[in-house]
Amino acid sequence: MKRKILITLSVIFAVGICIVGYTTASTKGNSTKAQQREQRHLEREKRRAERQASYERYIDSIVLSRNYQFSPQSMQQQPAGPMRLLNNANFELSVWGSEVDIFMPYIKGVTPPYYTVMLNYTLPSVSNYLTEQTQEGWLVTFGASLFSASGYKFSLEIYTASGSALLTIGSDWYPDVQYNGSISGLN
Repeated sequence: MKRKILITLSVIFAVGICIVGYTTASTKGNSTKAQQREQRHLEREKRRAERQASYERYIDSIVLSRNYQFSPQSMQQQPAGPMRLLNNANFELSVWGSEVDIFMPYIKGVTPPYYTVMLNYTLPSVSNYLTEQTQEGWLVTFGASLFSASGYKFSLEIYTASGSALLTIGSDWYPDVQYNGSISGLN
């Protein structure tokens, strides 16, 4: 009887030592894997932060060099007109130094029925071109007559982190028209 108890205790002790050894080895392996996973995670975060910083420097440089293009994706007459999607990839407002090239739809009319016209101009110069850095990016403003009797005010809010932009074209005679889109550099 004593012999059976002694054998049973020996077997239980041996199994216990095996379990403890396996658990310790397994924990060390899992710990190493967890450390490697955490290291890869930190490296990916660092690479993403570097790419974002590089993109923000790119947006800053094209705005400051006056060599960029705004491509609208939607437009809306203010204060509460219907949102219109713009699928024509040819619509743009381009700035090359002191020259501005615009080809975009614009909504005219003081009261309904409003109508859409195309702004299709190359402006050799604009008035009061101002670039101001904001907390989220840049605010570019300028004025132009667009070869007509009324003046137009352009206000372009550029969001550096996302490359998105909001263009508002104001007129002395018509309600403002707002465009949502993106900004990119010109070659």
